[in-house]
Amino acid sequence: MYTDTREIKLPQFRNSELWQKALTHRSYFNEHPEVGEDNERLEFLGDAVLGFLVGNLLYERYPQMQEGQLSSLRSALVNNERQLAEFALQLGIDRAVRLGRGAEQEGSSQNPDLLSDTFEAIIGAYFLDSGIEAVREFVEPLFTTVADKFASQSLSNINFKGQFQEWALANTGKNPQYSIIDESGQDHAKVFTAEVRLGERQYGVGKGKSKKTAEKRAAEAALKFVSRGG
Repeated sequence: MYTDTREIKLPQFRNSELWQKALTHRSYFNEHPEVGEDNERLEFLGDAVLGFLVGNLLYERYPQMQEGQLSSLRSALVNNERQLAEFALQLGIDRAVRLGRGAEQEGSSQNPDLLSDTFEAIIGAYFLDSGIEAVREFVEPLFTTVADKFASQSLSNINFKGQFQEWALANTGKNPQYSIIDESGQDHAKVFTAEVRLGERQYGVGKGKSKKTAEKRAAEAALKFVSRGG
């Protein structure tokens, strides 16, 4: 679980108190009640903000995915303690979090649960500090690479031909017709190009090392085409 965050830095807060609160673990608050509050309420808010923004990212980025697939992918990203902790480590949150002495001595700054909670608290605080669009600009680059990795694994199991057939029958009353329109390469390394049509109209073209794969890619292209109003 990795995304390249070399160009992604922690956001700059206008309200320094919100930033400090986001970093304040319960153990620190228990020893320093004068700070007023720990970060647990911000964690709650951040979880909700992340769920919305990542859900929107996935909806826009993977038009061929159905609701259940989108929900599973969002859960794999937002409800994945280890992935959020990895983001936190790469962004240096482990060096910034405020812990009580006991928690610090126990090495809690490396605890995945604590790191993921602090990451969510920072998201919640940044939302209050700068608004949803600022959080979106921070979150989307962070999640996109990992989302693509998870999605490629998920998409490999999608029945694109079945999905396009369902769409075709519901919207046109016709069954899709697939045909191989090109072959290239040596016999041991053939590349096939398939198209899918409804009546006289071409809806998608795809390539693959087998006819079956080429047809699947054509169906995937067709689903993208109709999702955009084609």
